[in-house]
Amino acid sequence: MATNAQTSASAAPRIAHEARRAVPEFVRPGERLMWIGGRRVPGSSGETLPNVDPTTEEELASIQRGTAEDVDAAVRAARRAFADPSWSGIAPDRRGRILTQIAGVFEEHGEELADIESRTMGMPNRMTRHMMGAVAQIYRHFAGWPTKLNGHTVPLTSDRLGYTRKAPLGVVGCIWGWNGPMPQLALKLAPALAAGNTAVLKPPEWASLTTLRFAELLDEQTDLPAGVVNVVTGTGSVAGEALVRHPGVAKIAFTGSTRVGRHVHEVASADLKRLTLELGGKSPVVVFADADLEATAHGVAVALLGGSGQACTAGTRILVQESVREEFTERLTAAMAAFTVGDPFDPATMMGPLATRTHFERVMDYFDVAAQDGARTRTGGTRCGDRGYFVAPTLLDEVTPDMRVVREEIFGPVGALMGFTDADDAIVKANQTEYGLAASVWTKDLNTAHRVADRIDAGTVWVNTHHEMTTGPMPFAGFKQSGIGGEGGPEVMDAYTKHKAILVAL
Repeated sequence: MATNAQTSASAAPRIAHEARRAVPEFVRPGERLMWIGGRRVPGSSGETLPNVDPTTEEELASIQRGTAEDVDAAVRAARRAFADPSWSGIAPDRRGRILTQIAGVFEEHGEELADIESRTMGMPNRMTRHMMGAVAQIYRHFAGWPTKLNGHTVPLTSDRLGYTRKAPLGVVGCIWGWNGPMPQLALKLAPALAAGNTAVLKPPEWASLTTLRFAELLDEQTDLPAGVVNVVTGTGSVAGEALVRHPGVAKIAFTGSTRVGRHVHEVASADLKRLTLELGGKSPVVVFADADLEATAHGVAVALLGGSGQACTAGTRILVQESVREEFTERLTAAMAAFTVGDPFDPATMMGPLATRTHFERVMDYFDVAAQDGARTRTGGTRCGDRGYFVAPTLLDEVTPDMRVVREEIFGPVGALMGFTDADDAIVKANQTEYGLAASVWTKDLNTAHRVADRIDAGTVWVNTHHEMTTGPMPFAGFKQSGIGGEGGPEVMDAYTKHKAILVAL
């Protein structure tokens, strides 16, 4: 792994262990069971998987290593719950009230769930607490949908009545990432439940504890019938694979890498499952000369470093108009140096560790790749400290579009800076990627903003901001290799329902 780049002293981590709150009971060492059919269930293999605090590298609670047998039990429980009148027979407004109760879980227990999330995946606690509030809003938003899933009548001849209905699909399998478990789950589970489906959840193996605690709280504090939501923990290659292959699953909602997404697509196509894939990105941020360079430098630093760069929407390809390139680079470097790296529970921390040792080593290897390809390291390029999976905020310059650090999703706090001449050149370079998830445009000129945003081939384009996600009302969907289908917005309910046409001879 690369160690030769220079890192400013301001980028060194402030590991303030004395600032840590007591470890929540649920993440302390011990075995945590799965949740199937409304009760805690041990895995059939008898094996467990460890969880490690990425800040301290200390062991946390272990999870069950789920098998295909466990997945089958969960799917069967979900199918029974789907057919049971306690779920399938309730009025739509009752489903809406249950979703409101779920929102209340995050409002009442958000601090606990945020603490678990920060322990297991390293995100600053102030960010995870904010995210729990956003998750509550997601469930509240979708609580309004059950009463609005209307069909329509179709004009036919006088002796024929034609009408349509929207019906739930059945069992939905949800698989998602470790870089924000509760928000990613909410954008899948909330519309699934609003439509009347049941679910089997396969949380990320490195960050499953929040989901398991969430399942307990659903049982304790909501009227959700047993078996409507089930949790099978384990690896993607075993438990995730079994869920995608299971013939009793009607739809898979997946968030993860493009590589794994392609495999999920191939496997799910064998029995023509419905599919939503939210995959990787290599998002451009386009900075024009007329932008407020100081404010933009801070905004771009957030776009790059938020969540330690472990975001599919991270602004990792930084395109700057040549006339201000050097000035902006100096401002951006200063803004990145001001990002305090440290313990997630230290209030001053702006960037925590990467989530796992495996991922940490993968990101560090990219520094050797960058050096071999001829990139210049402006700042960072090293690890921070000697304990925990901390990587210094890194900016690479003198890169070309063919370099791996420009083409590949690194999923860490590593940005690549390039120049452009005018709007047309910026658009060409922004679109010079296999991905199409997100982008941002920074300018004071509304004509430039609208024209460039329209021509960038990405599912979400922000103007003078980045990473801002609505809590349900707007769609979030990737183009090209960034996915199939989308999450959020009114369109998402079509992804969790089937349309039935009924014709009556009068």
